[in-house]
Amino acid sequence: MKALVLAGGTGSRLRPFTHTRAKQLLPIANRPVVHYALQAIADAGIEDVGIVVGAHADDIRRAVGDGSAFGLRVTYLHQHRPLGLAHAVLIARDFLADDDFLLYLGDNYLEDGVSGFVRRATAGRDAARLLLTQVPDPTAFGVAEVDDEGRVRRLEEKPERPRSDLALVGVYAFTPVVHEAVRAIRPSARGELEITHALQWMIDHGLGVRSETTTGPWRDTGSVDDLLEVNRHVLDRMEGRVDGKVDPHSVLVGRVRIAEGAVVRGSRIVGPVVVGAGTVISNSSIGPYTAIAEDCRVEDSAIEFSVLLRGACVEGASRIEGSLIGREAVVATAPRPPQAHRLVIGDHSKVQLTS
Repeated sequence: MKALVLAGGTGSRLRPFTHTRAKQLLPIANRPVVHYALQAIADAGIEDVGIVVGAHADDIRRAVGDGSAFGLRVTYLHQHRPLGLAHAVLIARDFLADDDFLLYLGDNYLEDGVSGFVRRATAGRDAARLLLTQVPDPTAFGVAEVDDEGRVRRLEEKPERPRSDLALVGVYAFTPVVHEAVRAIRPSARGELEITHALQWMIDHGLGVRSETTTGPWRDTGSVDDLLEVNRHVLDRMEGRVDGKVDPHSVLVGRVRIAEGAVVRGSRIVGPVVVGAGTVISNSSIGPYTAIAEDCRVEDSAIEFSVLLRGACVEGASRIEGSLIGREAVVATAPRPPQAHRLVIGDHSKVQLTS
């Protein structure tokens, strides 16, 4: 089995961050989101991976390389515009050949990985297998209607009136028959080749499409709130370790990871927290579920449940919470406006001002 990882797309819900970088490269506990996907694929025993890239292809290449860091062989496939998941399968035809494959959205996070899913897909030999999860608002997702045995009967893309609360997670297993399906469908109203339409074509033609539902933590990291929540999940599983310098006037509480080259002075850090190499934290309070990337500077500030990207600088912030601060961004105390006095003074009056 091969894997196809989607790392293109525009990431419109994460603008302005995605104007300058792929959403799959935004960090979770100081590691790009796509790294977690690749590690899950490697853990499932898959070795050949195609990564579909778009406008930020060079950044993805720099972050992933040839895949050897994960024990993978990576092939890059360029998609000139994000024209849908089924279009990504279409352009990957030569790479996929006639092998079964796992389709994985590169901005997804699955805490339990995909090893079990891949094993069951390989053993079951259905034409396709989908991973689903229950969601409170199915209208924002592709939605599946399944029978009592897990066979998929109907699929809809972001329906106004969902027939179920089972959303497609963004992990699929396919046999080569899917190539006929993606060639047969036409673009949707939004101009994309929808993978849900390809799956429905397979169902309508009597091909077996089976599902399984995950109860483990899953997030599509396509929004700031989701990114922060995934960061919280990952930090909860992290072990503390101090490789950097922490002065005697600082206090570390709980699971705190300080990378080599980082410096902490006169500060209190309550974990779980991760601090990247080259970062300097001084006279500050860092609260739980915060990830501070490399080469940041935090001074005279309080930060909690936030993510700071490489090179961010925060100075004199009394409290920052639930925030995502971009690369080389600066958050500083605003200068005090000059004091002014408004006076209505009668003739021959005398007023003395202290400042």
